[in-house]
Amino acid sequence: MTLKDQITEDMKTAMRAKDSERLGTIRLLLSACKQKEVDERVVLDDVQVIAIIDKMIKQRKDSIEAFTKADRQDMADKEAQEITVLTGYLPARMSADDVLAAVKTIVAELNASGPGDMGKVMGAAKAKLAGKADMGQVSSAVKAALAG
Repeated sequence: MTLKDQITEDMKTAMRAKDSERLGTIRLLLSACKQKEVDERVVLDDVQVIAIIDKMIKQRKDSIEAFTKADRQDMADKEAQEITVLTGYLPARMSADDVLAAVKTIVAELNASGPGDMGKVMGAAKAKLAGKADMGQVSSAVKAALAG
């Protein structure tokens, strides 16, 4: 069963259970997936769905920060609840040590030697680690590997 199929099944379950908060978040996720499929005329695979989930989680984190600054804890709590639902669909992430080791391997394979090679290394890292690691963490590891 693909991740998208699992999300659809979870939507049906949430509808039956009348879990409106979870249902709303799942519908937003499925809507984002459908929008990407229509825009690009493709059928999403699990890696692409995970990328959408990552993007949605990042948006929620940014919203929490803004709501907290605006003293709107009720809205921040709603966003945090959505993050909890979305995180449930992510696979287990690589540890920081594993990410660093993978980045060092990629740097060695590409013979990258400085900050000028950041784009080349990030492209290879994205292809290899997409869906397995937080790309913000990968970016930090690449910077560290190329700096020293």
